Amino acid sequence: MAAQLLWNQSQHLGGALWVCVVLNPHCKSEEKSSWLKQLKKWGDMDVCPLEDGNYGSELPNITNALPQSNLAQDSLSRPRRTVFSRAIEACDLHWQDSHLQRIISSDYYMSPSYQREGESLLFNPQGLPLWLDHVPTACARVDALRSHGYSREALRLAVAIINTLRLQQQRQMDIYKHQKKELLQRGVTSTTNLEGWVGHPLDPIGCLFTTLTETCRVDDDNTMDTGGDTRPPVYHHVPVWGSSDGGESYLTLALEVALMGMGQQRIMPEGLYAQDKVCRNEEQIVAKLQDLELDDLLVQTLRKQAIQLLEAGPFSGLGEVIHRESVPMHTFAKYLFSALLPHDADLAYKVALRAMRLPVLESSAGSGDVGHPHHGISIVPSRYPRWFTLGHLESQQCELASTMLTAAKGDMLRLRTVLEAIQKNIHSSSLIFKLAQDAFKIATPADNPPDITLLNVALELGLQVMRMTLSTLNWRRREMVRWLVTCATEVGLRALVSILQSWYTLFTPTEATSIVAATVMSHNTILRLSLDYPQREELASCARTLALQCAMKDPQNCALSALTLCEKDHIAFETAYQIVIDAASTGMTYSQLFTIARYMEHRGYPLRSFKLASLAMTHLNLAYNQDTHPAINDVLWACALSHSLGKNELAAIIPLVVKSVHCATVLSDILRRCTMTAPGLAGIPGRRNSGKLMSTDKAPLRQLLDATISAYINTTHSRLTHISPRHYGEFIEFLSKARETFLLAQDGHIQFAQFIDNLKQIYKGKKKLMMLVRERFG
Repeated sequence: MAAQLLWNQSQHLGGALWVCVVLNPHCKSEEKSSWLKQLKKWGDMDVCPLEDGNYGSELPNITNALPQSNLAQDSLSRPRRTVFSRAIEACDLHWQDSHLQRIISSDYYMSPSYQREGESLLFNPQGLPLWLDHVPTACARVDALRSHGYSREALRLAVAIINTLRLQQQRQMDIYKHQKKELLQRGVTSTTNLEGWVGHPLDPIGCLFTTLTETCRVDDDNTMDTGGDTRPPVYHHVPVWGSSDGGESYLTLALEVALMGMGQQRIMPEGLYAQDKVCRNEEQIVAKLQDLELDDLLVQTLRKQAIQLLEAGPFSGLGEVIHRESVPMHTFAKYLFSALLPHDADLAYKVALRAMRLPVLESSAGSGDVGHPHHGISIVPSRYPRWFTLGHLESQQCELASTMLTAAKGDMLRLRTVLEAIQKNIHSSSLIFKLAQDAFKIATPADNPPDITLLNVALELGLQVMRMTLSTLNWRRREMVRWLVTCATEVGLRALVSILQSWYTLFTPTEATSIVAATVMSHNTILRLSLDYPQREELASCARTLALQCAMKDPQNCALSALTLCEKDHIAFETAYQIVIDAASTGMTYSQLFTIARYMEHRGYPLRSFKLASLAMTHLNLAYNQDTHPAINDVLWACALSHSLGKNELAAIIPLVVKSVHCATVLSDILRRCTMTAPGLAGIPGRRNSGKLMSTDKAPLRQLLDATISAYINTTHSRLTHISPRHYGEFIEFLSKARETFLLAQDGHIQFAQFIDNLKQIYKGKKKLMMLVRERFG
């Protein structure tokens, strides 16, 4: 930011200010030679800032995915232009031209009427003088005259420049009329304005506007209010001296030239700083235009120039066909729209809709030829140019669309047209979402009934956002989905039914079940819509159909939500359960199956819960050292469920536990729980419960006991392989727990004694540890 500010200041000082200095009408040749020498000296310095601020070779190419070899070669072939280059060039200009002297000397300088037939380089068909200089250079002369105290002369030259621009605009329109058919068929165009007037180092449009409006400014001693803030300037019409049009004033000329300059089709400059300056200069000119209080004369000028810009073809940024890298007109069009709307709504919308385009983002757009501003060679620009201000430009495009949406509230035809323009031209899902939110907010005022036409626009924009972000990552996706459901709820039942029926084009299966269907089926939604019973059933049926489709497509993430949504419909619930069973063997993890199993138990289906828990066990593998595994609680719960159902269920699940769980402490915990109470306490109807505790010497607990003892033995050997002295105490406690498990067997004390003897023999080298073992276990 500091570097950019420094560049702005150096460009102003080195460019516009020094040009004014060397263009002093009474500057002596000795002075000019001295300045020229000094300017060249500064310009030759390596640290001298470049005119366009384009240090492209030093900046990362953030928007270009293609090689830059052409651009690099092009950059090398250009002459180096610094902030002093224009001042150096201005040293060659003089004021001795007789035509120029007559222009600035008299308000009544015109060609004789008998000489007005045919073409003339000095006068227009009305006989008014023209000045056919390079426009920024001509405006620099105006600035120099004004800066050196020749305000009247500056005003006369400014009028001559505007007459020249008018004549050029008319001739350009005549040229376009002959080329229009061919140009529209091709759909692409070249641009003749290689150097934009807005954002130009010499600020030609700002210079002309200021020169003309200064004459019309009403002097007011109270320009400062009590708060110290500057009030907007007040202007009045001052007739143009010598004008053939009696209704023409310097104020209408100021408005006209500002509109001409802003509407010029021009290529976006290459440098970051230069691009930023284009945006800021445009905003500055718009701010000045907004200070003008539009009366009938100004509105007439506004309408006339807006129509001409629309019909000027490739010479206007609002023409029917523009170059792909043309500077967008969004900021300018927003001003035109707001200014024209009270006076000519059709024209206002025509301008704004034409300006909505942003062809640089159109992947299918053809690229016409553009001559480079520094030389006459025509090149094909890169497909992905370096538009560093693209984010700002897109936000301005969004602002223009939002302004049109707000103005079109209640007008179905205009809203539909604006909606189509948004869908065609805005390519950022985040910005379309912002527009959808804006439209929703405007359509649902707190103290008035909702505007259903604007609500439908908000919904359509929301649907487009869903489609755009369905297969891409967007951190606001969940927010977008929730908002869409809220919007559809405001629109009504049919909108909700529609998004439920077409969910697969808008949402992922997880979003559709966990957010969309769940919200639609909530009590709040039913109350908000005031639905009767048939309507509630229609909505519920759509939600259940969606849930089953999602469960089929993504059982891992949607099965539980599908079961929940289908609870009140027996057939749908059975279908969802069968989907889970079918998917259990292939596509679902043990954690997902355990979660659904717990849900089934909670809903009062213990046998189905047991079946799902058994399927989950087949997916699990708990190693000997995973005594803090997150699935341990699920394993303990599954065994407790089986135990509560009865001996048969326990006998069925224990082989699965033995196969899947190899952690001794977990197995011993399961064994202990199974021996504390009698099986079958769940009270399944039709089953008898003996009420007897189960023996560890008989099936099914015998298999579990053997597996637990084996796990303790294996774990002990594994621990002893890499044990350190600081873990000796912990190891002794582990053996104590092992002994408790060994003693559950009839010959457990003998097995444990043999186990300890084996340890002493195998690990006799670990003397300190074996001494601790002997102290505790003998």
